[in-house]
Amino acid sequence: MFTTIMIISVIIVLVVLLLAVVTTSRAYTYNHTIDPEAPEETTSVKETDRNKKDSQD
Repeated sequence: MFTTIMIISVIIVLVVLLLAVVTTSRAYTYNHTIDPEAPEETTSVKETDRNKKDSQD
């Protein structure tokens, strides 16, 4: 009985370890991309910063 439980436990541990290694390997090979900024957002942020600087002077 003890031997059966140990064999099943070792199999479960090996399966979990294999899944962790596969998941980590796939995560490192994933190609991350960044969406380009919208031109309106960039301009409005620059204008807001410029307006803040002008109001401080």
